[in-house]
Amino acid sequence: MADLDQLTQALARNLKRWRGERGFTLDVLAARAGVSRGMIIQIEQARTNPSVGTTVKLADALGVSITTLLDHEQGSPVQLVPGNQAVRLWSTEAGSSGILHIGAEARGPLELWSWRLMPGEGTTSDPHPEGTVELLHVTAGELTLIVDGTAYAVPAGDCASFEAHHPHTYRNDGPGPAEITMTVSVPPPR
Repeated sequence: MADLDQLTQALARNLKRWRGERGFTLDVLAARAGVSRGMIIQIEQARTNPSVGTTVKLADALGVSITTLLDHEQGSPVQLVPGNQAVRLWSTEAGSSGILHIGAEARGPLELWSWRLMPGEGTTSDPHPEGTVELLHVTAGELTLIVDGTAYAVPAGDCASFEAHHPHTYRNDGPGPAEITMTVSVPPPR
């Protein structure tokens, strides 16, 4: 996994860069993201490590992927990410985790994730911008996907896609670990 200090510095640099490229003041970005102006200042000065939720809100408000905000190697037209440099964005003591493998900016941010949810665990995501689509493939166990209050069972080998501007939760109600590969496509900013 990438070094936390390296990620903090990359996030600070990239948040400033993309805020400047979008022409957003601190106040505009704070309003668009629902994140305090003070938090944005702390992130841009590399004085804090924001939560995954805060990072997602900032990426969504800027119309870029999380990988764009956390990218510490810029400039090459090819992005190679060895497995040991994937970014673990969340984890629990029981062993569940969310790892961001790679992302791209193509008409809008595009991200590829692998998730592991231990039995009885889950995670809830805030709704993404209108037009966001998530594709997922369950590679082991069974995922309970809850979108806008409706639960869907997605067993190993099956895939699902959904409009992620609805509230959604990923849960493992099974007896063993659930493993998921997921792609998130976010529309460009309007």
